[in-house]
Amino acid sequence: MKKSISLIAFGIATVLVFFAACKKQNQVWPPRIITENNSSYLVQDSILIPTADGANIHAVIVRNSELEEPAPTILFHTIYARKNDLGRAKMAADHGYIGVVSYTRGKGLSPDSIVPYKYEAKDTYEVIDWISKQDWSNQKVGMYGGSYVGFTQWAAVKHKVHPALKTIVPSVSAAPGIAEPMENGIHWNFHYPWNHYVSNNKYLDTTLYNNWQRWNNLKMKWFETGVAYKAMDSLDGLPNPQFRERLLHPTYDDYWQNMMPYKEEFAHINIPVLATTGYYDGGQVGTQYYLKEHTKFNTNAAHYLVIGPYTHFGAQEKPNRHIMGYDIDPVAQIDITSLIFEWFDHILKGKAKPALLQDKINYQVMGANKWGHAPSLQAMAADTLKYYLGNGRSGVTFASLFGTGNNDKDEHYTLSQQPLDSSEYLEQVIDFTDRSNRTWNSSGWRAIVADSLMVGGGFSFVTQPFESDVELNGPFGGEISVSINKKDFDYTVVLFEQTPDGKFFALTLPYKARASFAHSLEKRQLLIPNKKTKLPFGIVRITSKKISKGSRLVVVVNGNKEPFTEINYGTGKNVSEETINDAKEPLIIKWYGDGYIEIPLRIDK
Repeated sequence: MKKSISLIAFGIATVLVFFAACKKQNQVWPPRIITENNSSYLVQDSILIPTADGANIHAVIVRNSELEEPAPTILFHTIYARKNDLGRAKMAADHGYIGVVSYTRGKGLSPDSIVPYKYEAKDTYEVIDWISKQDWSNQKVGMYGGSYVGFTQWAAVKHKVHPALKTIVPSVSAAPGIAEPMENGIHWNFHYPWNHYVSNNKYLDTTLYNNWQRWNNLKMKWFETGVAYKAMDSLDGLPNPQFRERLLHPTYDDYWQNMMPYKEEFAHINIPVLATTGYYDGGQVGTQYYLKEHTKFNTNAAHYLVIGPYTHFGAQEKPNRHIMGYDIDPVAQIDITSLIFEWFDHILKGKAKPALLQDKINYQVMGANKWGHAPSLQAMAADTLKYYLGNGRSGVTFASLFGTGNNDKDEHYTLSQQPLDSSEYLEQVIDFTDRSNRTWNSSGWRAIVADSLMVGGGFSFVTQPFESDVELNGPFGGEISVSINKKDFDYTVVLFEQTPDGKFFALTLPYKARASFAHSLEKRQLLIPNKKTKLPFGIVRITSKKISKGSRLVVVVNGNKEPFTEINYGTGKNVSEETINDAKEPLIIKWYGDGYIEIPLRIDK
């Protein structure tokens, strides 16, 4: 009996010594073996990678058991910890790589507090460093993933590029402070429940997050009561400290700049980048921001873009053939995941570059069933047509949704190619105290292809019919010319093709912006009441479509008052602190005729 007890004690002591040795040497338990579909894998799914500041990062590692030599690693670093992430790591192993999924500190088995965004720059770098020192690693690492996972890849290269990191493939990339939780200075309400989704537990609070009725009720209650935006969680009854914290930083200040590369920090990023996004992707603004800043500060940047008629999720893996009323062209029906691993094979194994990547910018021309290729965003279009926002009626009618607001007929105003009288304007009046549904100033769309146009309280402008087919390639530009009776306002600009049969084709998602951030997201510049001013467009989403002969382009402009975003009452205070008590007199917007839209076109001569 004593001998048995001694043996047990010896065994426990041996295990404890083994654990201590592993911890000291940053080693882990040996892998377990699992077999699926005639493939055998070495799995380590409980690894904690220590960081220099004492935190621990949970990682899952999968290797094909037949690999005998060190191999390249594919890393997916995410805040979206799921208990089925083993499958993602296996997918990399099935492609001949070491598959690693690691989580934001605090997620999974990490004992630390959950902190989105803030530590990703240092933590991702340290995960890559840890991978490079393992005996199964050949010191070649590639990263991929979308949305927040796209952001973590840019965070990984903020301070310097780890020698083992050979490429990143960020899809539909989040860009905190630029594209979320606000865009062009405006906070979007759909970001509010995200903080609960990722921070309420070690994995994901899908039950609360998917309670759409709760969030819709909260949004409508906030809109109808007119309380301050920052009081949203008080209205909900569930504290949301991360939401409150981010509202303290309405400008693109150090708080946001410390999370990802900023200005000259893009210059040292010399590894090849492949980005994917879509014309109907909410994350396109982030993807486009990284592309512009990378190529601006590193003129030799090997930065490739693939973009098509894809949504946020379609541009990450495999797009649906039918999206929001539109059947995408056959050539657009590509497998994004397969493209990503073709890219990894090219960079990490020396195989041929994917055939789709014929130039830096690779875009699908909707309606033409073809891909276009250009060396830069600017080169997507050889021509530009400039249209002024005229106040003359066009004689072109349309079916409206929710009424036409200031226009008493279902009729467009003109988009003129000739300069207009700069003193003439269209006047829009918005009463912030009236919260009935019919007074929402929502200019947007419910389907890509629709029979009616949603103008809200704004104005729509139309071109003459095109006399031949043309390609619209890239983001529109220009500036609006306005005066208001307050210090600030938010506005929307939406671009459509009106086909010869009267249908409306939404060319991309609406552009929403705050006037005080039109010149810089880093410094708010309030407007002078009743003084005319020019507001240039910020980052406008890219699109590409064949505009058929006989079609017209339609532009809708509107001041914002809706339950989907912050409401800017125009006092000049922090918008999140304003309430309906700040509404006072209605907002009066004068849209002047010297405001213009520049449309990027490729016209066959």
